[in-house]
Amino acid sequence: MNFNNVFLKSFRVLLLPFALIYGWIVSLRNWMYDKKYLHSVRFNVPLIGVGNLSLGGTGKSPMVEHLLSILSEEYKIGTLSRGYKRKTKGYALANHLTTALEIGDEPMQFHIKYPNVAVAVGERRIEAIPQLIQDVPKIQAIILDDAFQHREIETDFNIILTEYDNLYCDDFFIPTGDLRDERKSAKRADIIIVTKCPADLSTKDRDEIIEKIYPEQHQSVFFTTIKYETPYHIYNPADQWILTLRDEVLLVCGIANPLPLKNYIHENTDTYYQLSYSDHHIFSIEDLQEIREKFDQIKSKSKLILTTEKDAVRLVKYTQELHNIPLYVLPIKPKFLFDSERNFNELVLNYVAQFYKKINGN
Repeated sequence: MNFNNVFLKSFRVLLLPFALIYGWIVSLRNWMYDKKYLHSVRFNVPLIGVGNLSLGGTGKSPMVEHLLSILSEEYKIGTLSRGYKRKTKGYALANHLTTALEIGDEPMQFHIKYPNVAVAVGERRIEAIPQLIQDVPKIQAIILDDAFQHREIETDFNIILTEYDNLYCDDFFIPTGDLRDERKSAKRADIIIVTKCPADLSTKDRDEIIEKIYPEQHQSVFFTTIKYETPYHIYNPADQWILTLRDEVLLVCGIANPLPLKNYIHENTDTYYQLSYSDHHIFSIEDLQEIREKFDQIKSKSKLILTTEKDAVRLVKYTQELHNIPLYVLPIKPKFLFDSERNFNELVLNYVAQFYKKINGN
């Protein structure tokens, strides 16, 4: 462990009094909802929440995309996100003129990849949901991105994610730890997914984690790893680049936890260089100049710039600056371990089907 990590951990321990105060406020709020002193609103459409108990990247966006891929084949689906770091306020529904600056990078990513899905943003979910239902009257289910803590809405089906290397059951409240909600809130979830697991996770390790999480009887626990797919050119998805050990890569990314991505590139290429930016970073012309200069310094004939799908939606507007540069996007998907994907998909699809059976009186 390097000095910076030791210093940061020591500093966070010193902030324990603030963490205890924060935890008390969170616990009081949850207690008031549990005892019905604060009320939740229910909507007459299936709401599927994807969230976590902690800060940082647990893999919510790839999981939302997985849900979109399985649900949009049978139902008219919508997504609702906060639209973090967008330049607008209030409710907005994406259309063919929408940009990442207007709705945020992750919603824009959903909009590009799933054009038949209604993609909306809004800080106040309780106001945005009825607006989305009004705008898309035939909508049959809504996926709420990062809404687990928004208890003013009664979400019918909750999926929470926790990282393999930072399980919520081993964590503590911010700022000492990374928890933004109390650990026992996990009991409200229907599904718990341990993300970013080693691809070769053993059944012994799986069982030990399940024992540590100690799920309720009604809860199902799944394990996923990151599956990296073939990089495609930012302006021409048909132009793909299969990474080899002779390639030299300049990684450009602004994501919460780039470590798994860095490890993947290190294992699959000869050499890589990195330009790191803050999570949801909005790229400027100066950034583009820095990227170009760094790329030009690489002498290899087999070189490319690699970025994430989330970063790509913020870079794609710079067509003039990026012209004639081999800038490729690396897509990722969650890969379910232990042959459990079908079981997960069935749970989600059955929930929506049962919802409509109940309201139809079947």
